[in-house]
Amino acid sequence: MRVSREQMAENRLKILDAASRLFRAKGFEAVSVAEVMNAAGLTHGGFYGHFRSKDELIACALATACESTPGRGLDIDAYIKAYLSPRHRENVSGGCPLAGLAAETLRQTPEARTAITDGLRGQVERMTSALHDKGVADARQAAIGNLAAMVGALVFARACDDPALSDELLEQTRAWIDAANNQGSSA
Repeated sequence: MRVSREQMAENRLKILDAASRLFRAKGFEAVSVAEVMNAAGLTHGGFYGHFRSKDELIACALATACESTPGRGLDIDAYIKAYLSPRHRENVSGGCPLAGLAAETLRQTPEARTAITDGLRGQVERMTSALHDKGVADARQAAIGNLAAMVGALVFARACDDPALSDELLEQTRAWIDAANNQGSSA
């Protein structure tokens, strides 16, 4: 039976969503194409109708995950609070692709590295705009510093086996960013 273009597009999105979640939860190497297709509710044989290889799937899943980050009109304070929260820390498979996959992407194809770079660039631009709107004097510098601190704190908080230290990493990074952003405000 022939599948419509609409169904093909829907299936591709299912595959990308499943792959993105699995990759963030387990890493690229620990996830098989069969596992992705099973999680998407599709047969393994249909994979090559959507992607040439697992490498292409990785690059496309990274691009899709990075596109799903908050857009323009970002409430920067609320975003930072949610990002540096225990809930986000625990949501590895649905959390930030930069925190979950940036280090692993270093050993992937140029296309995957481009996808993570584009996602990083987009996140810096969105945060720069939000910080500029808030009146932060050097909004791009603050955006890059905030993002680096946020991603680093989340990675460390997830890796840490001491719950009190993990919580402290999130709380203290939030407080540090808040102080830095308010100090840099021209208001």
